Amino acid sequence: MEPFLLKPACKSSIWGGKNLKKRFHKEYPGDIISESWELSVHPAGLSLASSGPNCGIPLAEIIKEPSVLGAFAASHPAFPLMIKWIDSQLPLSIQVHPDNDYALAHENDMGKTEMWYIIDCEPGAYLYYGFAQAISKEEFVRRIQEDRLLDVINKVPVKKGDVFFIPSRTLHAIGPGILLAEVQQSSNVTYRIYDYGRLDTDGKPRPLHVRQAVDVTNLAPAVDTVPTSVPLTDPQDLLLASCPYFAVVRQQVSTHRQYTGDAGSFHALMCVEGDGQLVNAEGTASIPSGATVFVPSDSRPFTLSGAMTLLDVFVPDPALF
Repeated sequence: MEPFLLKPACKSSIWGGKNLKKRFHKEYPGDIISESWELSVHPAGLSLASSGPNCGIPLAEIIKEPSVLGAFAASHPAFPLMIKWIDSQLPLSIQVHPDNDYALAHENDMGKTEMWYIIDCEPGAYLYYGFAQAISKEEFVRRIQEDRLLDVINKVPVKKGDVFFIPSRTLHAIGPGILLAEVQQSSNVTYRIYDYGRLDTDGKPRPLHVRQAVDVTNLAPAVDTVPTSVPLTDPQDLLLASCPYFAVVRQQVSTHRQYTGDAGSFHALMCVEGDGQLVNAEGTASIPSGATVFVPSDSRPFTLSGAMTLLDVFVPDPALF
């Protein structure tokens, strides 16, 4: 199967901004888009093929063809990953995602490990990542009740190009003024702990999930995670993160670059910056900033041309973990 562009499922939340519409030209009613689910087979938001013979067909249908997924991806009991653009005009809630065991037992969904790549941010931008110090479960509950949780959370300044790997059970939140790429497990389970007392568009507080958060949150200080090595096709490529569910490699296209299928996994090429073209047997398709190209495992050779920074997302060899 030839590679094709994806049409995302866009979401709007009270914290969303205007960059996904203005900078990445995502289509959605109104000005505010919080998330663009670029590659998703999750029923909460399905992405579609937007070019090629399968144009308009949900990706969830296309990947039913075994040759599309690749051996590593097909070895997972459920489709392993999802990728998004996220734009935060306001801070996201303080939140946590469960691991697989808890999510399957309580939510009929997978857990959620994720990574963030900072595309751009306003001066002074920050995020929250884990705890600054170890605390007990009793202190965690008390600080939530007394509205003092922010005092013990690890607040991290961010800049363009920063990478954060966030295992399940890690407390976290994106701060205001940040545009980022998120690669995550295919899951839609989030436990909201603190939401700054905000009201949703219906004038009511958004629900909190304190009991579940207390069950699953890792209360130890945050620790940076070093990526597991995966083979890279070009010595100039940079491995940003890897885990059993996904690997992410930053690539540069300066004039043109050749690609082909990978027997191990499909690939998703996210255009972080710049623009270019996809050239294959079917013709030429434009790749603007913010676009995502899906490369089936059985793809024939093709070329990307232009000047682009890409995130290459795929499922790594499970033997590495």
